[in-house]
Amino acid sequence: MKIAVIGGGSVRTPQLVETLITWASSIHLERLSLMDTNPHKLQIICGLCQEIARLSGSPFEIQCTQRAEESLEGAGYIITMLRVGEEAGRILDERIALECGVLGQETTGAGGFAMALRSIPVILDYARLAKEICPQAWILNFTNPAGLVTQALQDQGYERSVGICDSANTARKEAAAWLHLPLSAIEDQVFGLNHLSWTRSLRYQGKELLGSLLADPGFLANSRLRLFDPLLVRRLKMYPNEYLYYYYYHDLALREISSRRLTRGEEIAEWSRRLLAELKRTDMEEQAAQGLEIYKAYRQERSASYMNYWSGSNSQKAGRDEGYAGVALEVIAALEGGLSTHTALNTRNLGAIDGLRAQDVVEVSCRVDAQGIHPQPIGAVPEHQELLMRSVRRYERLCVEALSTRSRALAIEALMAHPLVMSYSLASRLVERYLAVHAVYTGAWNG
Repeated sequence: MKIAVIGGGSVRTPQLVETLITWASSIHLERLSLMDTNPHKLQIICGLCQEIARLSGSPFEIQCTQRAEESLEGAGYIITMLRVGEEAGRILDERIALECGVLGQETTGAGGFAMALRSIPVILDYARLAKEICPQAWILNFTNPAGLVTQALQDQGYERSVGICDSANTARKEAAAWLHLPLSAIEDQVFGLNHLSWTRSLRYQGKELLGSLLADPGFLANSRLRLFDPLLVRRLKMYPNEYLYYYYYHDLALREISSRRLTRGEEIAEWSRRLLAELKRTDMEEQAAQGLEIYKAYRQERSASYMNYWSGSNSQKAGRDEGYAGVALEVIAALEGGLSTHTALNTRNLGAIDGLRAQDVVEVSCRVDAQGIHPQPIGAVPEHQELLMRSVRRYERLCVEALSTRSRALAIEALMAHPLVMSYSLASRLVERYLAVHAVYTGAWNG
């Protein structure tokens, strides 16, 4: 079996390779093709990945190419992890949002809208190519904003596509670690949208765990829930996705991000620049161990600074975390006929969550097996969650429609609908500025 990675020059790719090594035999992986349009990054990252595979005695071959056709040929699975416009595009997204007085974050609100402007047209181009070359392949999308990108793929008829986001499964992982239970034995109920979801149940051998965990000060202080006031968590009676911080603490997040000298994108751009420069100077044949240590240090630094908006929120995880890659490989193994698995994914609602349309892409607990991906029934949800979901879902529908028709008016209406913008004047300014700075990716739009 062959896996193609579109955007394989990403600094996250070595972590994907490490995870693939542990899963290779169970999914019968023979070839991994890394494709990227940036030859400089591809050469460096590919060299590191090949060395990781060599040192582990990995049974699969790693190929690198700048040609999508070559990468897609014979692929059974396609992982999309693009950053169209690279770090420079993200920095523009964040700075423009902050200059307009709204949150500058790459997946939520204005920043997520700008990223979608660049990402969705390119993803759809690759999907059309895949339909010609490997029509039966599954597309596993890591590209943000994952929910919007997956919605665009589904709306264009790419039914064998799914959005992967590790944050949707955080509650289950943290409960397993805290209670010293096997992860596979805990069944959760996750519902919502990408980066806007809640876990309302965690069960182990028929026993509900969530209530006692939310009442445990130790768990609250040592999990991602430390981002939130314990009173809020107990009021919700659910485990909120960490990205809900930007909604529940909008004023604090905006103030903190605005006060920093560098945006998150600028921090990552600087780390990536240093990483690639150091790896370029490293002879991987003679100094492989040094190259791997350089990459490990980069990953730890990036992880430790994630969402550190207040002194208690250092979110570096203990131990090894396979993240996106682990979720993706778990899904591939189940689709390939292995044991069925239970995980939260971005897929069609199909009646799982009341109040949303069947064709809406939602973030929901799913059962995955050789027959496909099956969203699990959630039913009715509390009014607070339903109203917030419906508001953001309306934004997402309008955003995808605006992109497909290149309509400024619909784009403005979309941002007006988003709870983190909700202003015609702001939405108009943001749309005009983003279309102007990203014109090379967005092309001409109509009124």
